[in-house]
This record gives sequence, C-alpha cells and structure tokens, in this order.
Amino acid sequence: MLLIPSKKSFWHQEMFLIGLLIALRESMAAPTPTAEDINRGVDWLTKFGYLPPPNPVTGQLQTQEELSKAIKAMQEFGGLKATGILDEPTLMLMKTPRCSLPDLSHSQALRRRRSAQPLTKWNKRNLSWRVRNFPKESSLGHDTVRALMYYALKVWSDITPLNFHEVAGNNADIQIDFSRADHNDGYPFDGPGGTVAHAFFPGEHHTSGDTHFDDEESWTFRSSDIHGMDLFAVAVHEFGHAIGLTHISDMESIMRPYYQGPVGDPLKYDLPYDDKVRIWQLYGVRESVSPTAKPDISKTEDHPFLPDLPENRSTTQPRKDEPDRCSTHFDAVAQIRGEAFFFKGKYFWRLTRTKHLVSLQPAQIHRFWRGLPLNLDSVDAVYERTTDHKIVFFKGDRYWVFKDNNVEEGYPRPITDFGLPLGGVDAAFSWSLNDKTYFFKDNLFWSYDDKEHRMDEGYPLETILWKGIPVTLDDAMGWSDGATYFFRGKEYWKIVNSNMEAEQGYPQSTAKDWLVCSDMLSDGPGSESTQTGAHSRQGHQDESRSENGYEVCSCTSSAGSLFGTAYNDLLWFLSIIHLFTAALISVL
Repeated sequence: MLLIPSKKSFWHQEMFLIGLLIALRESMAAPTPTAEDINRGVDWLTKFGYLPPPNPVTGQLQTQEELSKAIKAMQEFGGLKATGILDEPTLMLMKTPRCSLPDLSHSQALRRRRSAQPLTKWNKRNLSWRVRNFPKESSLGHDTVRALMYYALKVWSDITPLNFHEVAGNNADIQIDFSRADHNDGYPFDGPGGTVAHAFFPGEHHTSGDTHFDDEESWTFRSSDIHGMDLFAVAVHEFGHAIGLTHISDMESIMRPYYQGPVGDPLKYDLPYDDKVRIWQLYGVRESVSPTAKPDISKTEDHPFLPDLPENRSTTQPRKDEPDRCSTHFDAVAQIRGEAFFFKGKYFWRLTRTKHLVSLQPAQIHRFWRGLPLNLDSVDAVYERTTDHKIVFFKGDRYWVFKDNNVEEGYPRPITDFGLPLGGVDAAFSWSLNDKTYFFKDNLFWSYDDKEHRMDEGYPLETILWKGIPVTLDDAMGWSDGATYFFRGKEYWKIVNSNMEAEQGYPQSTAKDWLVCSDMLSDGPGSESTQTGAHSRQGHQDESRSENGYEVCSCTSSAGSLFGTAYNDLLWFLSIIHLFTAALISVL
C-alpha cells in the first residue's frame, strides 16, 4: 500500500531542512553546502542507518540535535573529525563508492557503536557457490570472474573451517549475480559509483548468502584504469558479509564500507588481523593454521589461473591449447549416461548414443563439471558407477564424485579410499559382466566392488585379464553394443564380453572410428602411427607395440614364439581362475 505524506509531514521536513541549513551557515569552518547537498546528505544518512526513515503517518522527523548526532556518528565511523556538520570532507566521503549495506541500525547509530556483530552465521561448514550471471560489458572474461570469486572466498576459507566449492544449478548457498538498478531485493543499484555491491547475511531466507554486484560499474582486475572498480577487493568485502561480518570503522579493515581500491595480488593477499579475529569469533580457527601465519601460496595445484591482463571477451581467437582430435591420443575415455566422452588436456569431446559427435570443437571440462579445479590441466581416468550412476574423476592421488554436473560435498578425497596405492591410475571402467570396477596402473590392475566399497582379495595382478590388449592403457569403457573398448595411444581394441579376447582386425584408429576423422588413412604397420603414443603421464615412454609385448606374432615356426604364446596363454588362464576364485570368496 502506497502511503501519501500529509501536508504536516512536508511542513516538518521543510522546517527540518531549514534548521539544518541555518546550523550549517553558522559554522565558519567550511563552505556552506547547497540545498541539494543537504537533501543528499539526509538521504545518505538514512540509507546507511545513521538516521531512521521519516514516518509519513506521524510526520515525526529528527530534531537538529538528532541530526548532528547522526552526522557525528557517520564521521566517527568513517574516520573523520566529528564536527556534527556536513562539511566538505564529510560530503566527499558520502560520494565515495561503497557497499550498499547500512553501517549501523538506528539504535546502534544512537549509541554510536563502531560495529555490530550479526545475529546469524552458517550452521554448516561446506558452502556451495555459483556465478549465476556475468558482467555484460566488462573486459573480464567468464573464467577470470569465476577465478576472482574463487580467490575472494579462499581468503576466508584459508583461516576458518569453512570450505567453498563451486556448483552448477540453482541450489548454491551463495548465488552471485551482476545486476542493474532495481533488481527486486530491496537494495537497488544506482549506476556507476555510489553503491557498487552488497551481500546478504547467513540465515534461512532464500537470499541468505547471495552476493550482488552492480553491472554498471567498470569492473577491473590488474588494471591501470584508476576509474575502474577492482572486482577482487570488492568480492572479498562482500563475501565477508555473506559469512556473517558487518561493517567496521577500522581504516585498515577489508570490512570498511568504502571502496579502498585494489588490495594486491589475490594469490598473496592476507586479511588484516582485526578481520581475522572477528571471523574467528564466529567460526573458530582452521585446524593447523597459526593466528599469525601468512597465507601459504606454495601449493597452487588447486588454484585457478589468473591472467596477467584481463581477458577481452570480444576476442574469439581459438585457444592455443585446444588439441586436434584427429592427431592426439586421449587422457581418458568414459561412457556417461550412455554417451561417450573423450578427454584430452582441459577439454573433451562428446558422442551421442548413436556415436554422433556433438561438436567438432571440444568443450572445457571445468565448465561442464563445476567443482573440479579451474586450473585442472588434464584428468587421468573417468567412469560412471553402476551402483548409483554417479561420475568419478581421477587426477593424481585424488578423486571427485559428481551427481550429474555437480560435485558432491567433501571432495576431492585420496584414492586410497579405494584401497589403491598413491601415484594415480591410468584407466578405470565398470564392467557390466560382473558390475565390478577395474583400475589400471602401468602393468597392474585391481578389481573393486562398488556395492561393498572394498577391493577384491588378491589384487593387484600383473597380468591383464583380457587377452590381446595392451599391458598398459590410456582408458577403457563399455558401450551400448555390449562390448568393452580399450584405448591406448591413437588406437583401440574391441572385446565382446563373453569372449575375453580382442576381436580379429584390431587395433583400429580411434580418430577414424570415433572422432569423425574420415579423411585419415588407417594406420599401417610401417607408418608412424603404429608407434602407440604413451599415456601423457610422468614416467611413461613412447614405445612400439612389439617393445610393449602386446603385438601378436603370426609366425608359428619358431620355438621361441611357440613358448612365448604358450606362456601368455597360461598367464591368461591363471587370471581367469583367479577372477572366479575371488568372486566365489566374496559370495561366501
């Protein structure tokens, strides 16, 4: 319901402004502000909690004494000389870009407190975040914006028990938006300058934790533009609100409401000690963190890349690190939701159930699966669990579990959870024949029971279970035709599950049969492509098939060849016996 102020209300307001103007003219310490300055000053003091809003019903307004007290409270909070009048330094500070949230409630303003602690904090330690929309006209690219959000949150998680992880979807605890003007949250933006951002305190409301930036600001990063607004500095401040901190008057605090310019390199930024103390009072100190320790910047494996210069979103040049699908070997291959995914470096290609390539250009892994490290340079193995259809990513000594595109809380975790040794895996896939998951590393493989969450007895084995495939693999996957496909280098092998042996005519070209590289010729025995590319991991070397010991010799006149074939057949037979023995033990 719209309330129309009465004539009495307007009369009281006019008399109030006249009294304020007289008081200002009586002061000889500063030039007399204009009527416009006075109106803006009163609006500003009301907006940020130093004056209560006028009551249009009763017409009750502040007295001159109350106004003077409000100005003094604002000046003290802002670090100015408390004159009680709208002098030039006060008006200048009021024009400084700042956070939208009030500094004090009315009752706090009357008591002139320096700061006030919020009534709420998060009652959980794992918080999700998501950039729902990005700046529309900024020179900062999407990846740079997301990286800056990551580092701004990391400032707080480095010293508290809080953990932040990026997710996709609409259920993030902290939704990040770049909005303009009135965006229906009670804190409208006002264009360039003025209020630049705000965030909502923790709680049960659907907006709790949400953080909004004014899309009409010129957001910058590592820029020499003195008129720009440093996104990292503002984000650190606003995320302080999102986890429960209010404004404080300390001139050195990141929670000071006024924009103070860039705060330095996000990789090295260290919160002022007073800010640390305030957040520790809410959540405690992160385990193993010294209260006086500087941020540890030596471990950067999980940290997203930040460019030296802002990305230019209008530039659409292809990325230099995009691999060529027709000439590369793949880091990982997986069947996910019935579709095939080929991973290389930071990218992947996707094939539909009918083996139709969705796009000739690869997509970026971290944009599809939100929650993986932004600087992830590759993955080692990927598979979909048959038990719950969740997707598992492996990289080095760690793994992540995803439900659809969203990472589960608590990840990454060490691969020792599976009973695997440290050092990573080369390949992983779930075999539909027995619902077991097989892990491969060098010339070893393990059998894991996802239902029982334990490794089968007797593993690892040194001999491959499936006959006729390489001893070392890049990856493997089952497919909708009922076969299992094993990949190494630029080639693949097909095994029909009931046969346990590679089909005749394999290996074949992965690029030609899977990645729509129809102009490529089949790899001949004497061509360079028969040198099966080694898996792109440290310690692997590029070796020929004969050197790796998995080339099948067609000659039978040599006694040595006969012995080698018989020996391999014996090892294969023993592997089959071991598999069924392990299965029998697990049943008993």
